[in-house]
Amino acid sequence: MENRSDILLLIATILFFAGIIFLYRRKRSSGRRNRVRLPLGTLGWPLIGETIEFISCAYTDRPEKFMDERRRMYGKVFKSHLFGSPTIVSTDAEVSRVVLQSDAKAFVPSYPKSLTELMGKSSILLINGSLHRRFHGLLGSFFKSPHLKAKITLDMQNYLKESMGNWRDDHPIYIQDEAKNIAFQVLVKALISVDPGEDMDVLENQFHEFIAGLMSLPIKIPGSRLHRSLQAKKKMIELVQKIIRDKRSRGVSVIPLDAADALLNDASEQLTDDLISGNMIDLMIPGEASVPILITLAVKYLSDCPSALRQLIEENLELKRAKDLVGEHLSWNDYLSLPFTQMVIAETLRMANVIVGVIKKAVKDVEIKGYLIPKGWCVLTYFRSVHMDDNLYDRPYEFNPWRWQDKEMSYNSCSFTPFGGGQRLCPGIDLSRLEASIFLHHFVTQFRWVAEADSVIHFPTVGMKKRMPVWVKRRSEL
Repeated sequence: MENRSDILLLIATILFFAGIIFLYRRKRSSGRRNRVRLPLGTLGWPLIGETIEFISCAYTDRPEKFMDERRRMYGKVFKSHLFGSPTIVSTDAEVSRVVLQSDAKAFVPSYPKSLTELMGKSSILLINGSLHRRFHGLLGSFFKSPHLKAKITLDMQNYLKESMGNWRDDHPIYIQDEAKNIAFQVLVKALISVDPGEDMDVLENQFHEFIAGLMSLPIKIPGSRLHRSLQAKKKMIELVQKIIRDKRSRGVSVIPLDAADALLNDASEQLTDDLISGNMIDLMIPGEASVPILITLAVKYLSDCPSALRQLIEENLELKRAKDLVGEHLSWNDYLSLPFTQMVIAETLRMANVIVGVIKKAVKDVEIKGYLIPKGWCVLTYFRSVHMDDNLYDRPYEFNPWRWQDKEMSYNSCSFTPFGGGQRLCPGIDLSRLEASIFLHHFVTQFRWVAEADSVIHFPTVGMKKRMPVWVKRRSEL
C-alpha cells in the first residue's frame, strides 16, 4: 500500500509540474503571437483585392496616395491583396532592407505571370542561390571595370555627337526618344559588341515588340500580345546565339570585350549558352527603361528649377573649358567627379523612382520587426513611399539637389534604394550614373532650350506623357 501511495504521489507530482510547464508554454506562445502579428489592413474584394485602387492611384501624379492612406490607418507595414496574391506592403525602410537582403531561404522573386513567361526560368530576375550569385557577381565585376567605363564613355560620346549633330531649332526634340535610342545602342554594344547597323536595327525593332508584352494578359494563343512578344524574343535569342557561336569559333577574349565574354569565360558549367543568350535580352531592358527615363526626368526637373540648371551649366562649362585648354578629352572619371551633377542625378533618382518597388514571395513564415509575413504571401517593398517620407527628406516633393550636400549618397542604404538592394542590387549602378552624366554634360554645354509643358506618368512604367519635347538653340559661347 505504501508503494502504491508513493507511485500515486509521484504521478501527481509529475502531472502537477507538467501542468505548470504547459501553462507556461501556452502563455509564452500567446505572448509571442501578441508580439509577432499579421499586419493590420484589408484584403479588399474577393479575387481582385485592392488592385484596382492601387492601379487607379498609379495613374495619378501622386501614385503613393494608395500607400499614404493605408499608412495613416494601419501603419508603415500593412496587409493587402494585389495582383492576385495576399500581400504585405512595406513602406518602412528597415523592414524593406531586411526583405531585400534576405536570401532564397526566406524570399524568392515574384512577378506577374506575363513577365515570368517572357523572362523564362533562367532569367537573372528569377534564378536563386549559387547560380544567381555567380551570374550577378560576374556581371557586377565587368560593369564596374575601368575598361568598360572607358569604352562606354567613348561610344556614348560618339553616338551623342552623331545624334545631337542632327538636332535643329525649327522643330521640337523629344528627349525621351533620343535618350532611349542612344542608351539602347550603348548597352547593346556593351553586352554583345553589336554596332549600329542591320543587326542593331533588328534587335531594336524586335525588342520593342518584346517589351510590349511585359505587362500583358498571360494568354499565349497565336495573335495575343504575349505570344507576339515571345516570338520577338525568340528571334532576338537566335541572333545572340549566332554571335555567341562566332565568339566561340574565334576564341573568346580572355580580357572581356563585352558582358557576353565575361560570362563565356566562366570556368563552371552552370552558365550555358542558352542561359547567357536569354539573359542578354533581359539585360537590354535598362536601355529602354531606367537609363533613358533617368536622363529624361533629369532634364524635366532641371527645366523646372532654373537655379539648379544654372549651377549644373556652370559646373559642366568649367570642366569643358579646362579640358579644351589643355587639349584633352573627358574621361569617365571626369564625368563622375562632377559633384553637383551627381547631386542632380541622385535627386532625380529619389523623385523619379524608376524602380518603384520589388515584390518577393515568402517561402516560409518570416518575422520582421514584430510583423509576420506568412508563407506563400507576397511582400511589396515600395520604395517611392520611403523616398517621399517627410521624416526622412525635408519637403520631399521639392526637387532639391542641394539636400545631398549633407547626406551620404549611398545607393544601397535603408532610405535610398533607387536601384533595389541586397543580393539583387542592380549591377549597372555606376553605368547608369555615367551615361546620365555624359548626356547632361553634352546637352547643357552645347544647347540652350525651352521645354514644352509635360507631365510624369507612373504606370505601367515611369515616363513622360509627351516624351519631353524641348526646343533647342546651339550655344555660341563657351
